[in-house]
Amino acid sequence: MDQRHDTRQPAPLAQLQDARKAYGAHCALDGIDLRVDAGEVVALLGPNGAGKTTAIGLLLGLIRADDGSANLFGQPPHALAARRRIGVMLQSAGVPDTLRVGELLALTRSYYEQPRSVVDCIALAGLDGILDRRYGALSGGQQRRVQFALAICGRPRLLFLDEPTTGLDVEARQLFWRTIRELVADGCGILLTTHYLEEAEALADRVIVLAQGRIVAQGSVGDIRAHVSQRRIRCVTSLDAARLSTWPHVRSVAGDNGRIELVVDIVEPVLRRLLAEDAGLQDLEVERAGLSDAVVALTREAA
Repeated sequence: MDQRHDTRQPAPLAQLQDARKAYGAHCALDGIDLRVDAGEVVALLGPNGAGKTTAIGLLLGLIRADDGSANLFGQPPHALAARRRIGVMLQSAGVPDTLRVGELLALTRSYYEQPRSVVDCIALAGLDGILDRRYGALSGGQQRRVQFALAICGRPRLLFLDEPTTGLDVEARQLFWRTIRELVADGCGILLTTHYLEEAEALADRVIVLAQGRIVAQGSVGDIRAHVSQRRIRCVTSLDAARLSTWPHVRSVAGDNGRIELVVDIVEPVLRRLLAEDAGLQDLEVERAGLSDAVVALTREAA
């Protein structure tokens, strides 16, 4: 018997292969390949109109590809067996305003054979104190928390989150992040879109950057950040910001009251000049470009 290990990659939970979709003369997706595996967060990033919503729509079976394929658990997205294994939180929810939160949770849990307990749903989504309130009377942030509870109550193996933390305060967002990490640790796969790029930086195992219907970069957060060489220098200085902006390798200068931030192409010569010209320089920090800088640069280049 062959004792060698099977090195084949496990089947993805969700997959697009050479997927194409056009709306009239507008090409929304131009032959993209995308996969989501168990136990990972994939962040799908890009500007409005890049094709993110279309990609999610194909995977959910809401629209059909003009060419290529979309699969959930190796099945067509509209297959009932596949749909029972996913959770979805879209930007527009269509939740009945007149039902109470507890009623919505009970109704949605009834669709699944082994749903999460109500207690777990309350704890994971932060629903304390609002079960008896009507959905339509909740704030926007509270409604998003309810939508999240409805998305996870069926113990999904695959979770679609489209701008999930819009309207959430800092505390609610932190709870959301903790819950996401718990779900991933339990083997759930997550496809996330967000305009809060610090959220993608905190949560994503892989990042896919879309622009004009095409994938322009993909990889870890570090891989994406490596596409740009910019650095940020922060310090307290007596040097004039307008003068600093004229220095070689300085792309921009921001700040006031002595505390400034410089975005630079090459950090070493700028640092040497700062230290040489301001003996009283304080609170010096140097930071590589963030994910947001990289995504902006990549999508600008694609455009």
